[in-house]
Amino acid sequence: MLLRQLEYLVALARERHFARAAAACYVSQPSLSAAIRRLEQDLDVPIVRRGRRRYEGLTPEGEVVLAWAHRMLAEQDALRQELSALRGGLTGTLRLGVVPTALPVASLLTTPFCERHPGAGVSLESLSSAEIRHGLAEFELDAAMTYLEDDSLRQVRRLPLYEERYVLLTPVDGPLADAGTARWSQAATLPLCLLSPRMRNRRIIDECFAADGAVAAPAIESDSVAGLYAHLPGGRWSSVISHAWLHMFGVPDGLRVVPLEGPANGPRVGLVVARSEPQSVLAEALLKVAREAGVRDALDELLRTYLGRSAAPRG
Repeated sequence: MLLRQLEYLVALARERHFARAAAACYVSQPSLSAAIRRLEQDLDVPIVRRGRRRYEGLTPEGEVVLAWAHRMLAEQDALRQELSALRGGLTGTLRLGVVPTALPVASLLTTPFCERHPGAGVSLESLSSAEIRHGLAEFELDAAMTYLEDDSLRQVRRLPLYEERYVLLTPVDGPLADAGTARWSQAATLPLCLLSPRMRNRRIIDECFAADGAVAAPAIESDSVAGLYAHLPGGRWSSVISHAWLHMFGVPDGLRVVPLEGPANGPRVGLVVARSEPQSVLAEALLKVAREAGVRDALDELLRTYLGRSAAPRG
C-alpha cells in the first residue's frame, strides 16, 4: 500500500468525482482509478461504490479506510515538518481555516508567522464553523480561527485571542452620531445594513437587539464583511460591526463610531488546533506566534483610537 494511493482516495472522497479527483492530483483518470483498485486489492475490501463507472460514495469499509488515510497522511506531513525544523527552519504550508468575521484580523497572526518562518507559507480559507469542524477532524486543516463557544468543537486545544465588541457605524449627520453611547433599540430604528442571518455574527447581534426589546429589520444583508462595508460610504446606511473589522476596513468617510450599551464583550474568538498525535509542527509554531501577538490589546487600542476620533469636535 502506497501513500500515493491514500492521497488519491482522499481526493476522490473530497471531490466526489473521478475526473475532478484526478485533476486535483495531477494524474490521469485511468491512473487514479487503477490506484484505487489496487488499494482495494491490497486491503481485500471494497472501498468505492461505483455505478456505471461513476462515483457513488464509499462503502462502510471505505469510510474506515478514509479515516485511516487522513491520519496516515497527517503523520507523513508531521514527519516532514519535524525534519525540516531539525534542518534549521520550518517549511511546508500551514492550512488555516477562518470564520468570515475573523478574516479581517487574520493578518495579525499570519504576518508574524511568515516573518518568523520565511521557509513556510500559509493557505488561508474562509470557512463556516461546520466546515472548520470537519477540516480539523479530517486533518484537512492545521489550525482555525473561530468562535470558542462552539460546543460542537471537540478534541481541540483552544487559545483565546479576543472578545468581539460591538459598535454602531452611523452617518456623521445621523440622529445618533453625537451620542456618547446608543441603545440597541435606538440602532434598530436606523436604515441598517447587516450580515445575513445565516452568519453566526448576525445571530449574536440579533440576540443583543432582542435583549433590548428590539428587532432589526435591515434593508440590506450581506454574506461577507466586505459586502457589508461596500454599502456604507455615502452616508445612507448604518451598521453594527465587531470592533475587529476596524483593523482591516477602518471607518468609511462620512461615518462615525458610537459605542452600544450592553455587554462590554461579546463571544470569544480564538485559535484552535486538533488534539492529535503527532501534533502539527506548523500548528505549534502558529500557537507560539499567537501567544505573543497581543491581538486583544491591539484591537482594544484600535477601538479606543477610533472612539477618540469620533468624540473629537467636527472640523
